[in-house]
Amino acid sequence: MITDKDKQLIKKFLRMVPVFRSFTEGNLDHVIEDVRIRRVEKGEDIVFQTDEGTDLYILLKGKVKVSLMSEDGQELILTNLNEGAFFGEMSLIDGKSRSATVVAAEDAALGVLQRDKFINTMKKNPIIAFDLLTAVVDRLRKADDMIETLAFLDVNERIVKYFADAAKKEGEVDENGFYKIKKITHHELASRIGSSREAVSKALKVLTFKEEIKEEKGHFLIPSQRGS
Repeated sequence: MITDKDKQLIKKFLRMVPVFRSFTEGNLDHVIEDVRIRRVEKGEDIVFQTDEGTDLYILLKGKVKVSLMSEDGQELILTNLNEGAFFGEMSLIDGKSRSATVVAAEDAALGVLQRDKFINTMKKNPIIAFDLLTAVVDRLRKADDMIETLAFLDVNERIVKYFADAAKKEGEVDENGFYKIKKITHHELASRIGSSREAVSKALKVLTFKEEIKEEKGHFLIPSQRGS
């Protein structure tokens, strides 16, 4: 049973999702009536690539990791999503199986909207389709950027690009002129840039020697010009 508190939380985050920004209050209230709440624990699979589900998920609380998995268990992390983000829009549109795996990076609460109910709402409000396509195109552009990175940059350059992008997002410079990026393991960094842990470890040694990256307890330090 969805509570009034849950409904208000869902409405707050739906307003952040491009697909729902053009909704009238009445239409938004109608959509919320069709949303159910799903709670997941850290490490729990939410959707798995090739699954047949077609629901749209809105992240109400917590963080999730979106990745691709190879048949031999290799992982390529596509992105992390935070509160207010949504996923599942590709399967929502075409009704086909999931294109990526989504795992809870921490305990999370999700609003789940079934495809048939969303499609019915979209038929009544065609502008929604345009908003949805805009959101999908944005993600396709990000996918193109990742493909370009994998195709044309070596491991050192991929690492530098990853940290430069992270610096832009985190945006805090310390008193010595360095961005502080929360530290992740070499294995996770390898998963994010499409490389091996061994190659990442070697590249970090080179970049550290060149003073392009520094490491301290709990953080990587990136020269502020990298994030500009």
